[in-house]
Amino acid sequence: MTVSAFSSLSLTPPLILVCIAHTASMHDALLAADVFAVNLLSSGQESIARRFADTDAKRFDGIGYRRGIEQVALLDDALAHLECRRVAQYDSGDHTIVIGEVESAEVSDAKPLLYYRGGFAQLER
Repeated sequence: MTVSAFSSLSLTPPLILVCIAHTASMHDALLAADVFAVNLLSSGQESIARRFADTDAKRFDGIGYRRGIEQVALLDDALAHLECRRVAQYDSGDHTIVIGEVESAEVSDAKPLLYYRGGFAQLER
């Protein structure tokens, strides 16, 4: 599933927020789960981003992943993984804002996959 927005929220405690459309295929599953993962994709994973944005129910077919501490899916070769416990949720407009406390995090030195103004972009330095 892809989200409409993702942001850090607090350093102490470590909190993040994700915004997911009420019409997203995984909306109800996310709200029913106590724990969830955020996989920040690396620049070479555009095809995975497109697959997860599709409503096809077979998103994980042929995709490498492992299970995290709470059995959430952590995608292979991602830039970072965050394992979170849902601590709050708020309906706002046509989205639900989900707040998660980060319980585990991993990061690699890969470049991030960026989505900007309706397309994928590269980070320049």
